[in-house]
Amino acid sequence: MKAVVQRVSQASVTVNGTITGSIDNGLLVLLAIHKDDTPEQLVWMADKLLRLRIFRDEEDKMNRSVQDVNGGILVVSQFTLYGDVRKGTRPSFIESAPPEKAESMYNDFVNYLKKHSTLRVETGIFGAMMDVQLTNDGPVTIILER
Repeated sequence: MKAVVQRVSQASVTVNGTITGSIDNGLLVLLAIHKDDTPEQLVWMADKLLRLRIFRDEEDKMNRSVQDVNGGILVVSQFTLYGDVRKGTRPSFIESAPPEKAESMYNDFVNYLKKHSTLRVETGIFGAMMDVQLTNDGPVTIILER
């Protein structure tokens, strides 16, 4: 499982001209599921995300989590994070989970965040062509992988 996590002042995802998810202050999470990922890895990743201290405190240090600042989380599926371009120039996606497994784990990830926090959790649409807009605050971008 791999996630690109961006601290944002705003982010939204649009599908066919309709906004499907939008947050203000919080985290934009581009999430990819690996073919060998397990439920235990999902729990680790979700818990890490909820506790990740990348928001500023009163001393302007990154010392607060998204929960501490009552931020939102926008989760967008992105299998291309497992694109392998070590050979040639066309990415290979053989490390990405097949769509059925990826969608199930993506939904489990979102539901875990909703169940284990009081935060607003928004999403894109799994497998859809999406337009993602964001204002990266900082900029702060972290890559989580498990």
